[in-house]
Amino acid sequence: MTGRARARSRGRARGQEPSQAAAPGMAPKPAAEVGLPQPSGEEELLGRGRQKGPPGAVRPEGMQLQISAGFQQMKIGERGGRRSDFHDTGIHTRQAMEHVKESKTGVSGSSIELRANYFRIISRPQWVLYQYHVDYNPQMESRRLRSALLFKHDEVLGTTRTFDGSILFLPHRLPNTVTELFSETRSGENVRVTITLTNELPPTSPVCLQFYNIIFRRVLRILNMQQIGRHYYNPNDPLNIPHHRLMIWPGFTTSILQYESSIMLCTDVSHKVLRSETVLSFMSQLRQQCGDQRFPEACTKELVGLIVLTRYNNKTYRIDDIAWEKTPNNTFKKGDKDISFKEYYKSQYNLDICDNNQVLLVSELKRQGPAGGAPRGPALLVPEFCYLTGLTDKMRSDFNIMKDLSSHTRLTPEQREQRMDRFITNINRDPNAQAELTSWGLNFDNKLLSLKARVLPTERISQGAKIYEYSPWVAEWSREMRGAPLISTRPLENWLMLYTRRNLDSAQALLQALNKVSPPLGIRVQRACMIEIEDRQESLMRALQHNVSPQTQMVVCILPNNRKDKYDAVKKFLCVDCPTPSQCVVARTLSKPQALMTIATKIALQMNCKMGGELWSVEIPLKQLMIVGIDCYHDIVAGKRSIAGLVASLNQGMTRWFSKCVLQSRGQEIVDGLKISLQAALKAWYKHNNCLPSRIIVYRDGVGDGQLQSVVNYEVPQIMGCIKALGQDYNPKLTVVVVKKRVSARFFARIDGKPSNPPPGTVIDNDVTRPEWYDFYIVSQAVRVGSVSPTHYNVIYDSSGLKPDYMQRLTYKMCHMYYNWSGIVRVPAPCQYAHKLAFLVGQSIHREPNTNLDDFLYYL
Repeated sequence: MTGRARARSRGRARGQEPSQAAAPGMAPKPAAEVGLPQPSGEEELLGRGRQKGPPGAVRPEGMQLQISAGFQQMKIGERGGRRSDFHDTGIHTRQAMEHVKESKTGVSGSSIELRANYFRIISRPQWVLYQYHVDYNPQMESRRLRSALLFKHDEVLGTTRTFDGSILFLPHRLPNTVTELFSETRSGENVRVTITLTNELPPTSPVCLQFYNIIFRRVLRILNMQQIGRHYYNPNDPLNIPHHRLMIWPGFTTSILQYESSIMLCTDVSHKVLRSETVLSFMSQLRQQCGDQRFPEACTKELVGLIVLTRYNNKTYRIDDIAWEKTPNNTFKKGDKDISFKEYYKSQYNLDICDNNQVLLVSELKRQGPAGGAPRGPALLVPEFCYLTGLTDKMRSDFNIMKDLSSHTRLTPEQREQRMDRFITNINRDPNAQAELTSWGLNFDNKLLSLKARVLPTERISQGAKIYEYSPWVAEWSREMRGAPLISTRPLENWLMLYTRRNLDSAQALLQALNKVSPPLGIRVQRACMIEIEDRQESLMRALQHNVSPQTQMVVCILPNNRKDKYDAVKKFLCVDCPTPSQCVVARTLSKPQALMTIATKIALQMNCKMGGELWSVEIPLKQLMIVGIDCYHDIVAGKRSIAGLVASLNQGMTRWFSKCVLQSRGQEIVDGLKISLQAALKAWYKHNNCLPSRIIVYRDGVGDGQLQSVVNYEVPQIMGCIKALGQDYNPKLTVVVVKKRVSARFFARIDGKPSNPPPGTVIDNDVTRPEWYDFYIVSQAVRVGSVSPTHYNVIYDSSGLKPDYMQRLTYKMCHMYYNWSGIVRVPAPCQYAHKLAFLVGQSIHREPNTNLDDFLYYL
């Protein structure tokens, strides 16, 4: 998946509908919200620190704000509702599962000592904290300016305080519930600062975790690190790659949370790739290359979907559109007066705009407007102040660029440990950082957390009559499976091979190689119908329309290049209009004679899977078990729709799969069409087994940060309702597991005296898991370069009573069953299949595939 496609799929489709243009980085104050405090715009904080009142309600003058006694018991995500809770705190799912209330740890496997990227909090405040909300009139968008205006009043606040731009924490209570102060900006503008008491926090309050995170971010700023997005980076120690015009800022992800036995800081190394050019300079070069006439189209194509960094506030924005009719001389409403963009940047950030004729960029803000108010409008950005981030598709396809980047960013376990040790040492040695922590009574351990984990036994692979084991450290069996017949094969008798005249030699070489590698695998291959086409899309489509019939088993296309439009056209026709399994091969892949036999073997295996063949299996002890994988993909081409892929097993060996795709409304992550898809999967199971499954395990991938509550409240009831709809007497045991790949946790084993990656099959179910969840980590795959990433599994519903040990082992077994790789993958096979299905539909087809293909892995 390309960088741009990945960026678009992750978030652009989740944006809100534009309502009205906003100032750069901020939205205008909606009419419904006049008189209410504005949110700060700091996305990563976990709660507003105010209680929700009726939208637009105005308090009578002189009325004292009553602090709710129940506020401390509220879930952080319930207050204010405008900031994302990225850590899904306050969601207690474990208490509803009787069989894991006492213990959620497994027992099988051999013990192993690990170190993890966590630091314990040794001491923390044991006094009441006072939380205040700070409001400005007129509004101040710059956080630095807000802080400066507030901190002019040391005599009122004292020197021990923490402020994030909106929420103020103090160790003492101010004399009045509402305190009004007045400050003056450098330009002479008078600003009223209103400080309102919102909460009293005892040391046991869960909101204290939010406070600890704010304190730690302040420490990072003391170390001269700058916030970009959610994380902090060091601009004073950049890694320059001048010949590629790239710069890497090293940094860290940090979060402080309550884990099993203690509150700990989790930190991991992060890197921000910046390009040393502004959007304005990029646009100028593009205009020179393509001329004035083609410039608007080319510019839109290149820029829309990219992420840019505005260094005046170190925030990232996604470019959603270009406002061709607007320039910095245009005005917008700020408070009750009009101000130009040029004046705005001068007054807010002391920046001068040089090019007054440049067009503005549009970024639709993802977060909703204030409670009771209109959705936020789009932000308008000045290209001169926007720096490009990340990599273009062209850069990602450049081997040299990626090699140079990976040498800086793919750290070995030893390098990663050293970087984190140095990080915590710098904090402990910096007198200002220590003064800040000490003033609040916070102290961190200076050693990485040590913990015990288990390594699950190596699985035995069954391939036809042959049963073999693989090397546990390599975690793949491509060598062991050679020369052994597969579990079941489909003869290749009626098939087509399309090629251009220039690629005739490649087509014939592939055909000969397939004839050599297929018989040992048990695949009978007849000669293909060879069709020569011109190197034009129309010729390719005409050949498909004239030659593909209902009897055609497989279509192989030798494509002269990796142009997406040709690939998309082939897949759309053969997945929707004329349902036939297909295999596209880029001619360059077949150009190395020494690798041809290996490539032909992989192609033969893939083609066999797509026609309904089965390759290998592992032992699954549970009978009448159906395993389901669900994943989502956001399709920005077809009106920002979401595609949900659902893949379900059809047999005991987990070698046959049913696939269904649902196209949802714009930007919707939660699977609305889940009922229809799951019912179709259950009917397919009944058709294959003459009964319904007695156990169903659903692995739900693609759940973003902060979306767990929606899955618990919305998707699980849908699944249960779907099961009940099949009959009152049908009551299978149901388990729902949320699978998360993007985690900050890293684990290191000591092998030969130095930090190394843990072996595949390592399970971590203590110390770093969450006490309110039934969760565990598995390191399933092996990596050759860098540090291995574990996968987090969170069982959010379980009526099966299955022991944690069995749940962990079954999950690991399913990581062996992905037929596109003869090895262990990072997630259970149905999740990976669901991802491939949703990605194919979202990237290439943009329509629901033909139901005739539901029983085939045609998307591999």
